[in-house]
Amino acid sequence: MAAKRTTVRDLRRHNRSMLLAKLFFDGPLSRHELSQQTGLSAATVSNVTGELVADRLIVEAGLVESDGGRPRVLLRVDPAFGNVIGIDVGETGVKVELFDLAMNRLAAVDHPMPAGPDPAAVVEQITAGVAEVLDSTQVDEGSILGVGVGVPGTVERSPAVVHAQTIGWEGVALEQMLRDNGITLPLFFDNGAKTLGQAEMWFGAGRGSRHAVIALIGSGVGAAVITDGTTYRGSTSSAGEWGHTTIVYNGRECRCGSHGCLEAYAGAEGILDRYRKARGGKDIPGADEQSQLDALVAAAAKSKTAARVLEETAGYLGAGIANLINLFNPERIVLGGWAGLAIGGRMLPAIRRAAQAHALRHPYGVASIELCQLGQDAVAVGAATLPVAAMLEEGADPRESTAAA
Repeated sequence: MAAKRTTVRDLRRHNRSMLLAKLFFDGPLSRHELSQQTGLSAATVSNVTGELVADRLIVEAGLVESDGGRPRVLLRVDPAFGNVIGIDVGETGVKVELFDLAMNRLAAVDHPMPAGPDPAAVVEQITAGVAEVLDSTQVDEGSILGVGVGVPGTVERSPAVVHAQTIGWEGVALEQMLRDNGITLPLFFDNGAKTLGQAEMWFGAGRGSRHAVIALIGSGVGAAVITDGTTYRGSTSSAGEWGHTTIVYNGRECRCGSHGCLEAYAGAEGILDRYRKARGGKDIPGADEQSQLDALVAAAAKSKTAARVLEETAGYLGAGIANLINLFNPERIVLGGWAGLAIGGRMLPAIRRAAQAHALRHPYGVASIELCQLGQDAVAVGAATLPVAAMLEEGADPRESTAAA
């Protein structure tokens, strides 16, 4: 196969993308610093930043003293250039958040779904949530660069179709359903664990690492595997289904239909089911999974039963993390998701001990195990980065592109 020839247009787009990304992640920076840190010539930096200023993607952000010469102008991505929306479609509700281009949160709404994520209900919640965050801030719809949606399961793209076996979503045409319900904004979709991973890699506990695993533990369990700075997706983008690796041969039945999956032991639904059975079938205080898990964690200080369930959960998570360490040799593992934060906040030392006991010594020795830094909003933050990533990759406004994922 003949090699693709790089055109002047390709080179220009690459340079725009490189400089825009550098300013987004590390700005404000001067043109001199941009040249030093990217390896581009001073003339190229001057020309490209001039274009980006003319396109209103970047703005001047003050002056910095130079070594004996005139003060240098600092540049940064313009937070007012546009806005992005991030949506976390979870198993217990839909969270919609609005951000400016500096990723400052401007508004958020959270709609619980006690009956579970029925596709039609999710579409209604997304549509209502988008309208609510726009109305509450008086942000014009024309300013929205795109809407990112993090969903359970695997996303088949263009147009987005979702396969989430554990919640009964088989080939749900979510993008078309949203279009039919009146959403006209650019839409971007990805698995929720992967959006969590992107958020933590960009802004949180994964920042600065090249090889990491970002774990999402909620009702279910998933992960984003980052190799050399890139999310590993596999042949059909379903890589990272860590929750459906076997932790106990022929063990507890999992929602996926198999037995012994990690999710059946360490996902919130599995943890609460084990606790309920340990209590002889007694109900757990709380109106939903999150409040019930909080009740379990709180009870562990006085209840031997609750303490035992938490210790067992830490052991299962540690063994599952050891599998990730042995398979992927990451430098960092980050525990996130609402259940991951609840369990990890109390049991992280025990999780680390269990991981150490089951992992090979050398790869364990180079890996750190940490908690998510962005909290329970991380999936929505990561979803909001999907249109930003498109902008950085193209070096242009995603509203002008027909390639919205």
